[in-house]
Amino acid sequence: MRKLLSLFAMMVLVSIACRAGNVDWSYKLIGDNTADPSLEITANIERGFHLYAFDNPELGSNPLVMTFDLKGCSLVGKPVPNKAYSKEFNDIFGVEEHYWTGTVKFTQKLKPTAASYTAKVEITGQVCNDGSCFQVFGSHKFEGKSPVAEAKEETPKAAEEEKKADEAIEESKANEVANMVDSLQSSQPALVPGVNLSNADTSDWWANVEAEFKVFEDNPSQQSRSLWYIFIAGFLGGLIALVTPCVWPMIPMTVSFFLKQNKTRRKSIIAAITYGASIIVIYVLLGLIVTAIFGASALNELATSAGFNIAFFLLLVLFAISFMGGFEITLPSSWSNKMDSKVDSTTGYLSIFFMAFTLALVSFSCTGPIIGTLLVEAAATSNFISPAIGMAGFSIALALPFTLFAIFPTVLKSVPKSGGWMNTVKVVLGFLELALALKFLSVADLAYGWRILDREVFISLWIVIFALLGVYLLGKITFPHDTKVEKTGVTRFLLACISLSFAVYMIPGLWGAPLKSISAFAPPVSTQDFNLYDGSVHATSSDYEEGMRMARDLKKPVMIDFSGFGCVNCRKMEAAVWTNPEVKSIIEEDYVLITLMVDDKKPLPEPIEVKESDGTERTLRTYGDKWSYLERTKFGANAQPYYVLVDNNGKPLAQPYGYDENITKYLQFLRSGIERYNSQNK
Repeated sequence: MRKLLSLFAMMVLVSIACRAGNVDWSYKLIGDNTADPSLEITANIERGFHLYAFDNPELGSNPLVMTFDLKGCSLVGKPVPNKAYSKEFNDIFGVEEHYWTGTVKFTQKLKPTAASYTAKVEITGQVCNDGSCFQVFGSHKFEGKSPVAEAKEETPKAAEEEKKADEAIEESKANEVANMVDSLQSSQPALVPGVNLSNADTSDWWANVEAEFKVFEDNPSQQSRSLWYIFIAGFLGGLIALVTPCVWPMIPMTVSFFLKQNKTRRKSIIAAITYGASIIVIYVLLGLIVTAIFGASALNELATSAGFNIAFFLLLVLFAISFMGGFEITLPSSWSNKMDSKVDSTTGYLSIFFMAFTLALVSFSCTGPIIGTLLVEAAATSNFISPAIGMAGFSIALALPFTLFAIFPTVLKSVPKSGGWMNTVKVVLGFLELALALKFLSVADLAYGWRILDREVFISLWIVIFALLGVYLLGKITFPHDTKVEKTGVTRFLLACISLSFAVYMIPGLWGAPLKSISAFAPPVSTQDFNLYDGSVHATSSDYEEGMRMARDLKKPVMIDFSGFGCVNCRKMEAAVWTNPEVKSIIEEDYVLITLMVDDKKPLPEPIEVKESDGTERTLRTYGDKWSYLERTKFGANAQPYYVLVDNNGKPLAQPYGYDENITKYLQFLRSGIERYNSQNK
């Protein structure tokens, strides 16, 4: 087990390392404390990639851009590379592109105008190889000194003008922040540089509007629905865990133990209830511990991070291989031995509790993948108690038969005996784990824009997996621990038909069919390269300020869609509700749709320093950070999907709408926003 975990850790590290940046930037200040300093910026370009030049043609790839923010100094000329760029004609763009490879060093000369100076550089650009392109970013702040006397003698007037200009900039920034603070409630912090406040109207776009929601009629709580979803998912997971080889044989053994150990039926029932309650307590405590260690928001960030999703993808693949008989994953035997010794050395209810703990340890190889998947799903809801609710559902389903069979022992005789069918269940779970693993890889792929698992690739893999599952159930494929199938039973035949039919059902998805039943798992239709389907709804803008300006110019209300690449319910809403012709027509014709991905890992041009409502300082580094901050500070929410209708000043037009696939309600929601917007404009 230890070797297996070490191998897994190495695989994760290698996977993450392979996705490191394609350009490594280094910075150096040359000639500090002299009258002629210069900045040296070095780009180490990954082998096989091209970094496009400052003057790359407009129709080609994105050119390199260096933006300088200066205090106490000025630029002398432009950045000068230490070598000429290469030229190559691009057949796709139809232009001759200019690019560097290997290592290139840029020198930017400065002229100090004060005794001390700072120069901050922000770098953007693009690198490409033969197969893909990536955006590159760099940022660094230089600080230096110059001879004061010399600077004053040479440019006394320039230094004075520079000082006045710096003071004017500082005053302008202070006024900007003050205006933003006034626009928000006193408990809500203001965004500082990075939020566009070029005119007075835009300040309202970030103003908190939670109080204004109260004028609308409240909708049923979306939170309670999500918690019920997590509980039901946990309960179903527990039922699946029951029929695995690690748990099922334990049921008659444990119930028989209680019946034999206790002289009366009443004591047997109490012991069984205590055993079931102990199972529930153990797993609920596990859910609470996971949340207490990470916190709800940290779990949500973890659930959308590339490293975590890749790690979980690899982990599920390992579990799938284990389920199929490749190897056995078990916890150290010393753990279960210690629990056994505790059972022997204690008496009464404490002994029963340790028996339940032993079950949890022994059954880990079968329940581990189910528990892990459930905890990740619960973490993505951003609700503090979701992991505990999920574990409660799982443990109740797991504990139920131990209690029921102790109360009704005669029913135990009709329960199917352990046998080869249990390994079949395990192998089927292996196929399902393999299919589910692709969902986690897809989340990382979407969040970082790698485009290695687009929708048609994902669907192709699922078609193959479920077709092979159907063939396996028919007995045409066998795995190491399978017993030979002499005759195909009715149950296996029906399950094979379902699996093969599901594979056939997904085939039209390769050409863009919506496939509503798997919309929660598959990447969005927008990632499809070849799409013959025209029923999808596409966002007008993926930037908040840009979308608000478009709506103001078009004189239309705005629908803000807080979504996420890893949001299962978002995909469900897009496939089940947005594809309705009437819903699609209203969104596209009557609204400006702004879709904001809260797990978008694309870096902001410049980090934004903010203060949260609790006073803690935070730096927003990605667009996902920015849109998540907007949702929290303006609307007081942190869930996806989350739909808000606002006017051109950012004021709400209706109560926000969460996950609810009721098309009638959604149409009411959309129409109420239009009616209120039109009445305001009258």
